Amino acid sequence: MSRIGKAIINIPTGTTIDYKDNVVTVKGKNGELKQELTGGITINIENSQLTVERPSDNKQHKSLHGLYRALINNMIIGVSEGFTKKLELVGVGYRASNQGQKLELALGFSHLVVVELPQEVKVETLTEKGKNPIITLSSYDKHLLGMVCAKIRSLRKPEPYKGKGVKFVGEQIRRKAGKSA
Repeated sequence: MSRIGKAIINIPTGTTIDYKDNVVTVKGKNGELKQELTGGITINIENSQLTVERPSDNKQHKSLHGLYRALINNMIIGVSEGFTKKLELVGVGYRASNQGQKLELALGFSHLVVVELPQEVKVETLTEKGKNPIITLSSYDKHLLGMVCAKIRSLRKPEPYKGKGVKFVGEQIRRKAGKSA
């Protein structure tokens, strides 16, 4: 039984949903997203509520039921409210700055790392004296935002001895003890 798939999605005002030829299109104040539905999954829209339905109770249909319900819910939240993720640079001399859609990072290499961001992702950098630099990324597409954050984090993952690297704000790094003297 897919509990996630059975949950009803409330459609906020100002958001429109079109469904034809197994493609769901969600439009809102932040943008427009599309998702193709496979495996016989269909949707019903009644009284500003959306339900996802599956054709049978076999395992494949159950897993797709929950998956597509979660994807459609993320699309609706994204175009109405948007998503935000914050990354923190921990380390001496680690810096971040941005010019438009280019993010320049000083991560302890002999050169600056320049990351070109997609147009859908908005970036802000904050550097305060005595605190770690913070990169704030926001977008209406949760999937794209997660991929961009993972790409930036993979440039210098947090290491377990001193905790230096790029990490999410609030992320706990498992620390190891160093050499015993």
